[in-house]
Amino acid sequence: MPNEGAMQRSTTETVRNGVVNAIRGSGEVMTAVSDTVTDTLANLIKGGGRVGTALTGSVSDVLRGAIQGTAEIGEDVGKATKAAVVGTLRGTKDVGAEAMSVISTGASTAVKSASDVGADVATVARQAVEGAIEGAREVGLDLEEAAAAAATGAIRGAGQVSKAAVGQARQVATGVIAGVKVVVKEPFRAEPGTSDR
Repeated sequence: MPNEGAMQRSTTETVRNGVVNAIRGSGEVMTAVSDTVTDTLANLIKGGGRVGTALTGSVSDVLRGAIQGTAEIGEDVGKATKAAVVGTLRGTKDVGAEAMSVISTGASTAVKSASDVGADVATVARQAVEGAIEGAREVGLDLEEAAAAAATGAIRGAGQVSKAAVGQARQVATGVIAGVKVVVKEPFRAEPGTSDR
């Protein structure tokens, strides 16, 4: 049986390649990313019955691949983030109680991955929250709860980047977004070992 690290790399690579091919084929970032993420997560859940940590790990692998693929061909990582979060909600719509954890993990991974490819953390944080609102509306989840989960995740992801990124993410990922009041309750700090910038 392949080890966990190899499986994660395989999922990330598969999604990265899928996104690159889909964008090149259609020229449309939003649809290409959303469809790739939706299909991949739905198949992973169906094929392996992923729940709990396995599910959130899969969400991280898939979103990392989506962001990397988008950046690789020079497309808008912010748009890709929004589409990836919508795709995450579509692909995991049957996970019930785990939905908020999935949203938070997806937003966190998107922000950290966006920073890794040189994209603007604030833009991606905002797009993650917008994607959560749009996806939650589509699959019938509580909009404020979904937005708060995404904002929490985005700020946590920014904490893996720097103190300044946490401030930027908090500023753009809270307040009223797409007509939904977004409130984050936890304090956030940069993780040890991150820069102050």
